[in-house]
Amino acid sequence: MAEDKNFNNGEKIGIKKIVEGSGEEARIIEIPIFVKWAGGKYQLLEQYKPLFPKTVTRYFEPFIGGGAVFFYANQKYEPTEIYLSDTNKDLINVYTQIRDNVEVLVELLKEHKAKHSKEYYYEARNSFNKEIDILKRTAYLIYLNRTCFNGLYRVNSKGEFNVPFGKYDNPAIIRQHTLEKVNKILQGVDIRVQDFEAIGEQVREGDFIYFDPPYHPLNHTSSFTSYTETGFTEADQTRLATLFKILDEKGCKVMLSNSDTELIRNLYTDYDIRTVMARRVISCKGEGRGAISELVVRNY
Repeated sequence: MAEDKNFNNGEKIGIKKIVEGSGEEARIIEIPIFVKWAGGKYQLLEQYKPLFPKTVTRYFEPFIGGGAVFFYANQKYEPTEIYLSDTNKDLINVYTQIRDNVEVLVELLKEHKAKHSKEYYYEARNSFNKEIDILKRTAYLIYLNRTCFNGLYRVNSKGEFNVPFGKYDNPAIIRQHTLEKVNKILQGVDIRVQDFEAIGEQVREGDFIYFDPPYHPLNHTSSFTSYTETGFTEADQTRLATLFKILDEKGCKVMLSNSDTELIRNLYTDYDIRTVMARRVISCKGEGRGAISELVVRNY
């Protein structure tokens, strides 16, 4: 297997580049890919470019995931205030510990790299599920994310990480420059563990909110993983659509990505719906790794 292939986009962990503008005004925006996360949006940024608002002063992203859209928007628009959140406590810990303790985190990752093997992976997975120290737990999670099968994040009903070992020749356990880039960008950013509905009390007119929730399954067999122990249900999708309408009525600029399904189209019939094409690579079978349509919903 190729080194550190990202199951989301076929990309490796590291700094990716997006060209913004053209001619003499062109500039490079660096997007740090520092975790493998289902539905990573780096591959879609070129298609998203014309769909973003012209200006962003306050930015909210309640399903932060791998953060590609945030990293792009932060550097393009330079918002005065940024609010990132998620219900996944371990993912939020990754962001906060990279922001606050990146040097110590790198040293812990060096220790994991030195011990890396299939046997050590399962020892680390067991330790991660028991660890209560946030910094150590974060280092375990990054190590597991870089070395587990297909870079999946999956937990069981007890909230325990249970993804098996991934057979990588030389996994990118440490990408210090990438982590330092993330550390720099996250300075001054408000990062919280909270349900997406909480932003309803935080936003005001003119704010930009980007929603990238766990996607509605294309069919009954396509929901392969649990993002949290409680999952993300059709009721949650409906709850999100209700919040979308509330934010619209408040005068916010709202953009949402989701799967191209009848449910999602019906929930957002009152808004602008665009189709983008994504590479689907969440499949162990080659025939399941082609282009597939996704939806982008906007109220502006």
